[in-house]
Amino acid sequence: MGWSIIYIQADNRLWNGRIDDTEDPASYRFHQDVQVMNLNELASDQGAFGIIGFASDEGVKRNKGRQGAAQAPDLIRQCLAKLPYNLDCRTFDVGNVYCEGSALEEAQGELGRHVAGILQTGIAPIILGGGHETLYGHYLGAREYVGPDITVGMINIDAHFDMRSDSEPSSGTMFRQILEQDTHAGYLCLGIQEFGNTKALFQTAKAYGCEYILDKHIDHNDFRDTFAMIDNFSKRYDYLMMTLCTDSIAASAAPGVSAPSPLGLDPKTVRMLLTYVARKGNLLSFDISEVNPLVDENEKTIRLAAYLVAETMRNFHK
Repeated sequence: MGWSIIYIQADNRLWNGRIDDTEDPASYRFHQDVQVMNLNELASDQGAFGIIGFASDEGVKRNKGRQGAAQAPDLIRQCLAKLPYNLDCRTFDVGNVYCEGSALEEAQGELGRHVAGILQTGIAPIILGGGHETLYGHYLGAREYVGPDITVGMINIDAHFDMRSDSEPSSGTMFRQILEQDTHAGYLCLGIQEFGNTKALFQTAKAYGCEYILDKHIDHNDFRDTFAMIDNFSKRYDYLMMTLCTDSIAASAAPGVSAPSPLGLDPKTVRMLLTYVARKGNLLSFDISEVNPLVDENEKTIRLAAYLVAETMRNFHK
C-alpha cells in the first residue's frame, strides 16, 4: 500500500486580484492583507486568523461519495482573495496538509497537530476541506490544545449525522468516532434531513446524546427556537468548534458537493447560523468541508464557500 502525507506552504500566487488602492487599508481585499508563511513562523497574535487547507478525498471515497473535494482548499482561497478585507485583524495562510493514497488517519493526525499549533499562538484556525473527514483532524487539534478534561461542544451544520458504524473511518463516521472515545465532547447538528438519514442513524444519534434540529424546523418562530438551542448547548461547554458541510445547502445554490441536497437549506439561512455561532466567545475554530470543484457549476459552490468563510471570520467573537 503506497501513501504519503505532505505539508506544503501555500502558494502566494493564489492570493491575487483587483487592487483599488495600495495605501489605504480600508480599500484592501483579502489578497492584499493575507500573509503566507510556514506554521513554524507564526508568532503569538491574539484575535488573528490562520487559514489551513486539508486536501483529502479519502474519507469521501470510503463513504462512496463523489470525489473531488481535495481540490477545494486552493480554489476557495482564490475566490476569497478577491473579496474586500472587511476585518479588523490579521490573517495568515499556513498552507495545506495533503492526504495522498489511503493514509487518512495519518493525515487527520497531521492536520490535528497543525490546528493545535495555530491555536497555541492565540490564532483562530479557519480550515478549508477537503471531505468532511476534515472534521476529525480539526477535532484532534482542538482536543490537543485544550487538554483531555476540558469540555468541547461540536456544532455541525449538515444534512447528515455522520455517525455511521462502518468498518473504517470515513467522511460519514467522525462524530460517532469522537463521541465513543471522548466523554467530554458533545454534538449539536443543525439542518438534519429526514430522508438523508436512516431510522437507524436517528436511533444512533439519540443513543449518543446528539442534539439536532431538522432542516424544516430551522427557521421556526423566526429562528428563536434554533438560537435558543444553540445558546443552551454553547453554555454547557468550555469551548466550541464549528463545522459546515456544504451538502446541507440546497443543490440549486451548492451543486458542487459530494451529496447534493435538493431540499437543503437556503444559503442566507446558513449564513445566519454561521454568524450566530461565530459570535460565541468560546468558539475556537471553524472548518468548511465537502466543496467539490469537479462537479461544480461555474464556480457557484466555490464562490459561496468563500463568501461564507468571509462572513464567519467577519463575525468571529463580535
